[in-house]
Amino acid sequence: MENDRIILGIDPGTNIMGYGVICIAGKKAHLVQMGVIHLEKIDGHALKLKKIFNRTIALVDEYHPDEVSLEAPFFGKNVQSMLKLGRAQGVAMAAALYRNVPIFEYTPKKIKKSITGNGNASKIQVASMLKSLFEIKSMPKHLDATDGLAAATCHYFQGSTYGKSKKHSNWKSFIKDNPEKLK
Repeated sequence: MENDRIILGIDPGTNIMGYGVICIAGKKAHLVQMGVIHLEKIDGHALKLKKIFNRTIALVDEYHPDEVSLEAPFFGKNVQSMLKLGRAQGVAMAAALYRNVPIFEYTPKKIKKSITGNGNASKIQVASMLKSLFEIKSMPKHLDATDGLAAATCHYFQGSTYGKSKKHSNWKSFIKDNPEKLK
């Protein structure tokens, strides 16, 4: 279908970067792929950033996403870790932009709330909801993969990326426009 849309979700990390790719056909999302990029054996932060850039470019070239959704770094107590994570996110963003793919950013709380209804949900709860939503047979070894998938799914749940999202004034209106959300 010409209206199909591909979303690449990325959970930036300096040791493991998770990603998920979904295809939106009509109003239904389908899992295309999810996985992780291992960075823990690479010596030096700059070399890790180079690998993140190259692998993100490769993912964009392989799946041709219409949009890239990233998890924003969360604010923690360790400033050095936050800086490294922010650089990893920035490099992934730069790679998508290098291929002219629009990027969207969501906080971890927004992603968790979008998937589970609870902004404080655990990684396991998010993964379990995604397993049910996409009918995934077995969960990946690293939940960073489901975190990447969650970023893509959150973006899909936000409506359209180009401002086509319709606002609903009540549940009746929402259900009328989204009957597939009821099960």
